[in-house]
Amino acid sequence: MRTTKVLLVEDDRPLAEIIEYNLNANGFEVIRSSDGQDALNQVHQRNPDIILLDLMIPVIDGLEVCRRLRASVETASIPILILTAKSEEVDQIVGYRVGADDYVTKPFSVRVLMERIKSLLRRQQPTNSNLVTVPRSGIVVDRLKHMVMLDEQPIDLTPSEFRLLDTLIRQPGRAFDRMELIDSALGSDTVVLDRTIDVHIRSLRKKLGGKADFIQTVRGVGYRFQDPNTI
Repeated sequence: MRTTKVLLVEDDRPLAEIIEYNLNANGFEVIRSSDGQDALNQVHQRNPDIILLDLMIPVIDGLEVCRRLRASVETASIPILILTAKSEEVDQIVGYRVGADDYVTKPFSVRVLMERIKSLLRRQQPTNSNLVTVPRSGIVVDRLKHMVMLDEQPIDLTPSEFRLLDTLIRQPGRAFDRMELIDSALGSDTVVLDRTIDVHIRSLRKKLGGKADFIQTVRGVGYRFQDPNTI
């Protein structure tokens, strides 16, 4: 069985060594990087399964690294877990906005970090239902290929955006509250902020372009997927 590769991007050497030790103890292969440019190079050379990304790193900061990875078709679907000392809500929202899948603030429990990593990886694993392709009003969600087509053209979504759209589109017309979307699309162990889902929805609508209105706000509840032309 192939060993899961983790790219650890952290310029605090003592902390990086602790994290690496625990990752190795849990059976992961660790790729170390201490600056943003090297991290981007390592991603393209080593193709990691998940990235642990500190924000305050030299050369290219973590937010810009995340932004560039999400902008590339080759790297857009790699799960990214941000590690940072920035614990304010606005910092976390910025992290989610540029495409992070989860967010752990320092200091953190190593055990909690390991569980977060395993949870993100579980969300990436295929199940029987991944064989289903769902077409709705010019939007096609393919779980097997982890791809979304918009009017027969592929669009780049982050893993969280993909799961969010997949959750909504499979039950058109149903109103999901924010906690349901966090549980179904992001995972119940994700750091929960009041605006987390709203940030993802805004980004998803932007990528859907002319079909942005298909994701409708349900006042006092949350969101639903509904083709306005079928109402």
